[in-house]
Amino acid sequence: MKAAAVIPAYNESRHIAEVVGAVRPYVDIVIVVDDGSTDDTGALAQVQGATVIRHRSNCGAGAATMTGLSAARRMGFSIAITIDADGQHDPKDIPRMLELLRADKADLVMGDRFAKRNEIPLIRRIFNAIGNLLTFIVTGLYFSDSQCGFKSFGPKALSQVELRMHGFEFCTEIVREAAKYRWRVINIPIKVMYSAYTMAKGQSFSSGVRTAMKILLRSFLR
Repeated sequence: MKAAAVIPAYNESRHIAEVVGAVRPYVDIVIVVDDGSTDDTGALAQVQGATVIRHRSNCGAGAATMTGLSAARRMGFSIAITIDADGQHDPKDIPRMLELLRADKADLVMGDRFAKRNEIPLIRRIFNAIGNLLTFIVTGLYFSDSQCGFKSFGPKALSQVELRMHGFEFCTEIVREAAKYRWRVINIPIKVMYSAYTMAKGQSFSSGVRTAMKILLRSFLR
């Protein structure tokens, strides 16, 4: 089963080349979705051998993720791995994800930053706890790290996933898809590396509140 890595990226020229280079040894193709960047993100990814899909404008992390998953699906890949472009995730965790999917032990493998002794800032722990609670409210499923962007979709999940939420709330939507289609989900411990740069790229308090409101509103409109 061939695997594609999907990397949504917005103005990530600082790290994208390094991330693509680190991911390439573990997958058959790296798909970078340049989400309306105003810097050299797309060009630098292409130089490193990535297939680059460009959004004309910034559409959001969820939209960029769905663009990449749809591309992997069209290209005939059986597995797709989503990983952040800012370098916070360790590609060395990819083989374990692939092993579980290829052994048909799961349909979706979710990275869990809290299952290892990672140094996670307090604000990230708070945001994640709120995200976990909201995800449980709207899906009935509880995961200790529902908001992690490092995930792997097996053949069933990749063929069925359809994300409609464009922002960071897409992580909760993935769990809702898992509940809807009864995917087998496994969480695995992953390494995460936070820096001032990755903290600045993440959600602020205000954007976190907006994300929470979108999740709740969308749950009532379904």
